[in-house]
Amino acid sequence: MTAYWINFFTRISDPDRVAAYAALAGPAMRAAGGRFLARGEPAHTFEGGTSCRTTLIEFDSVEAAVAAYHSPDYQEALRVLGDAAERDLRIIPAVDPAH
Repeated sequence: MTAYWINFFTRISDPDRVAAYAALAGPAMRAAGGRFLARGEPAHTFEGGTSCRTTLIEFDSVEAAVAAYHSPDYQEALRVLGDAAERDLRIIPAVDPAH
């Protein structure tokens, strides 16, 4: 079942390192089968929503998303990112359309 990788950048202290991370992370996600659905700053936030850079990536399964996280290419992107940002990253399964 489809799964979604949702990444919130809750703090960015070094935008240049975040850009270097993104240059590596994007190709790593696509190589692992990820499809970018949305990324950037929110157009609007409601009900206590935090205005922070967000990325939404679709994968064929939770397992594929988790494998992408652990892939050598993505781990290299994380090494480059280091402590340049704090993030809240989660992988969630899609809703079963039959329910």
